[in-house]
Amino acid sequence: MDITLAQPAGLVVSPAFSHVAVVPPGATTVYVGGQNGVDDTGAVVSTDAGEQAVRAVENARIALESVGVGLDDVISWTLFIHQDADLGAAYGAVASLLARDGAPPLVTAALVAGLAVPGAVIEVSAIAAVIRE
Repeated sequence: MDITLAQPAGLVVSPAFSHVAVVPPGATTVYVGGQNGVDDTGAVVSTDAGEQAVRAVENARIALESVGVGLDDVISWTLFIHQDADLGAAYGAVASLLARDGAPPLVTAALVAGLAVPGAVIEVSAIAAVIRE
């Protein structure tokens, strides 16, 4: 049985996201907690929303790869973007990084009043699933 990402009839079709994911029994699910655009010392990498977004996804990639999975295994992304940040720059910088071969992952995005890391304008979290034989 495969992991399924779907865009059901009756819902908007988008190349950027799917609406539903089905992970079969026996699959390994990996959860990545919120990642900001910070370097390995915890310092915010830039004031630029796009640069922070790319680094946040890179940090998620590092976390995923540490347990043997990758960005292509992500079935769901959550993005929190500071309400004063340049939304187009932040999302535009990572849209291709969030994509995967075949159906796109689920994506939830929210504009927020603030994030826990001072100076951070984006935080991403991810859920990945793989079938290991």
